[in-house]
Amino acid sequence: MHWLDAFYDAHWQVTRDQAISYREIVGNAFGLASALFGLRRLVWAWPVGIVGNVLLFTVFVSQQTTPLYGQAARQVFFVATSVYGWWRWRRNRGGGGAPAVRPRWATARERAWLVPAGLAAVVACFFVFRAVGAGFPVPWWYYLADSWIFVGSIAATYAMARGWVDFWLCWIAVDLVGVPELLHFHYYPSALLYAVYAGFVLWGFAVWLRISRREGPQRRSAEPALEPA
Repeated sequence: MHWLDAFYDAHWQVTRDQAISYREIVGNAFGLASALFGLRRLVWAWPVGIVGNVLLFTVFVSQQTTPLYGQAARQVFFVATSVYGWWRWRRNRGGGGAPAVRPRWATARERAWLVPAGLAAVVACFFVFRAVGAGFPVPWWYYLADSWIFVGSIAATYAMARGWVDFWLCWIAVDLVGVPELLHFHYYPSALLYAVYAGFVLWGFAVWLRISRREGPQRRSAEPALEPA
């Protein structure tokens, strides 16, 4: 399709030596829209996010600058996790326009397996990404940062699907590493989104924390079936 090919190749020439793909701009716009829907606990957060994930995957594997394997690979896992979140939120959604999820903190038992598994995954991804990118002249911290972003993003998306307030904290940890990395490798629209998203995440955390305190007791007593073991 001619229009699709034109969109794929279109870019914004910022300077003589620096161009930004429109796919990166549009993909990040879908990502921000997904976050806004997620803040409002609307099921639309998931399909909108999937569109952004597909666009950004094409960006991170085809850029003429340093390809970011962690950034690209996490888009694939985002799609898989988003399908799970889409199904779960639709399943949990009540009638009468009720929110698709009621926020709560992860339990001690849930954190007991998620945190060690996440740290182990960061170490494993570091060695995998370094082996795959052995031919690229990048410092060692690039692979560690990409591993942290990759694993943290997957953990945050899974926690969002479960309705855990913790998922906002996971995103803060990702943003603290993601913004400097993206700026270093000249992915400016994505870096800008991360920076904007950092402020948005703090807001979202406060909103979900307030909701969890207001709706938590009602949820435990009235709807225990929403969180199967």
